[in-house]
Amino acid sequence: MLIVKVCVGSACYVRGSHNVINRIKSLIELNNLTDKIELKASFCLGHCTDSVCVTVDDNIYTVNEDEVDKFFEEYIIKKVNLCK
Repeated sequence: MLIVKVCVGSACYVRGSHNVINRIKSLIELNNLTDKIELKASFCLGHCTDSVCVTVDDNIYTVNEDEVDKFFEEYIIKKVNLCK
């Protein structure tokens, strides 16, 4: 199972982490991947200067609210497809 964590620490929260989590959750459901992806909240991941921190299998990325769909396609869907 692919583990995706979204930071909900103070800096990421003000940058929209709640919206990022909700969108990733929606995309997981829309793509019927609830049995392949575990979405979790996390506290500070240490890269909170630009956008919301997201980890995909321990790789840290920064994602803003406007890029969630693109990020999901590039980093989450591809990783799920590699795990098949």
